[in-house]
Amino acid sequence: MATDVTVPTLGESITEATLGQWLKKPGEAVAADEPIASLETDKVAVEVPSPVAGVMGEQVVAEGATVNVGALIARIEAGDGAAPAPAEAAVQASEVNPAGPAETPALKEDEHAPHAEGGEEGGSLTLSPAVRRVVLEHGLDPSKIKGTGKDGRLTKDDVLAAAKAEKAQPAPAAAPASAPPSQPSKPFQPSAPTGERREERVRMTRLRQTIAARLKEAQNTAALLTTFNDVDMSAVMEARGRYKDLFEKKHGIRLGFMGFFVKAAALAARDVPAVNAYIEGDEIVYHDYLDVSVAVSAPNGLVVPVIRNADRLSFADIEKTIADFGKRAKEGTLSMDEMRGGTFTISNGGVFGSLLSTPIINPPQSAVLGMHRIEERPVVRDGQIVVRPMMYLALSYDHRLVDGREAVTFLVRMKEAIEDPTRLLIDL
Repeated sequence: MATDVTVPTLGESITEATLGQWLKKPGEAVAADEPIASLETDKVAVEVPSPVAGVMGEQVVAEGATVNVGALIARIEAGDGAAPAPAEAAVQASEVNPAGPAETPALKEDEHAPHAEGGEEGGSLTLSPAVRRVVLEHGLDPSKIKGTGKDGRLTKDDVLAAAKAEKAQPAPAAAPASAPPSQPSKPFQPSAPTGERREERVRMTRLRQTIAARLKEAQNTAALLTTFNDVDMSAVMEARGRYKDLFEKKHGIRLGFMGFFVKAAALAARDVPAVNAYIEGDEIVYHDYLDVSVAVSAPNGLVVPVIRNADRLSFADIEKTIADFGKRAKEGTLSMDEMRGGTFTISNGGVFGSLLSTPIINPPQSAVLGMHRIEERPVVRDGQIVVRPMMYLALSYDHRLVDGREAVTFLVRMKEAIEDPTRLLIDL
C-alpha cells in the first residue's frame, strides 16, 4: 500500500513553491521523517519529510516544477528498499536530467555516474540545479569534491572553492595527441570548428525572482539616496586583538566586527529614529526596538535573516546569532519566520572584497548600512600623514522619510562609536 506525500504548509501567504531537488531516488529506503525532497519558496528552501518508513516510490513531479500547497508530489511504498527497476531509473534520469546527451558524462544518472565520497555504498551523487550548473561551468568532477552541506551534500561554495584550488595548481604537461582523455570533457567545449559560441538558459529560482522583484520595487517606490563616510578601524581591531582569545574561551564564539557595527547602529538609531522607521500609507511607523536584517550569502542568492531586539543583545549573543544564520543559510535550513520583519539592514560586502557600494533598501525599511573591506590608507592625524586601517560606510535611505542631515548624523554617530568603542559601553 502506498502513502501519498504532499506539499506541506509553507507559511503565511505562501501558496506555491518550486521542487528544487529530489533527495531520494525510486527504490531507495526511506525512514519516517527523513527528507525526500527540497522545495524552493520565495524566501527559503524547505525540506519535505517522508510521513512513513518504506521505499521511495513514484515521483509525480520533476525537478523545477511549480507545485501548490497540498499537491501530491510522490508516493512511499511499503518495503525495505529494493533496487529500482531499470524502467524507473530511466524515467528518473530523464526527469532529473532533461538536458540529455549535452550533459557532462560525470553528471549523468547512469551506471557511469560518480559516487559521493563518504555516502552510501553504490549511491550516486545528487546535485541541486544551482550546484550542477557551477560544476558544469568549471568542468569539475563532483565526486572528488568534499561536500559541507547537510548529509555531506555539495554546496555552491564547495564547488567554487574546488575550482579556485584547481586554478591555483600548476598546469600539467600536455599529453600526446593520441592519448585518450583521463577526465570527462569540459562543458561547452566546441566539437565543431574552433570559435563556436554557445549559450545556456537556466530558469531563475523562485528566490532569485523574489529578490529581483523586491529590489525593483524599492527603486520604483522609494526616493533612494546614499551618503558616505569612512571610519578608522584601529580601535576596534585593537580591542579584538586584545580580547578575542578570552572572548572565544568564555562564549565559544569568535569576536567579529559585526557585533561592533550592530551595537553602533543601535546607538545611532536612538539619536536618529527615522532610520529605524518606515512609511505606511500617509503615516510613519516608529519602533522602540531594533530588529536588524543581516544580509547573508546563500547558494541560491542573498537572504536576510533578522536579529530580533539587537539593541538589547550582548556582543556574544549577536555573534552567535550571526554565525548560526551564516551556517544555516549555506545549508538552506533557515525558516520563514527568521527572515520575516526587520526594521534596519546591515550588508557587509567587505567579506567579498568590496571597496565601495550603494546598497538598496529592503522594503518597507527606510535604510540599509553597507560595510566594506578594511584597507590601509594614508590619513591626516594631528597634522601628520599616517597609515590607518580604514573602511568606507554607505547609508542608503528613503529620502521621503530620512533627510540628508539625519543620514549624515547617523553615520557620524556610528563613526564615533566605532573609533571609540568605549561609547558602546557607556551608551554615549
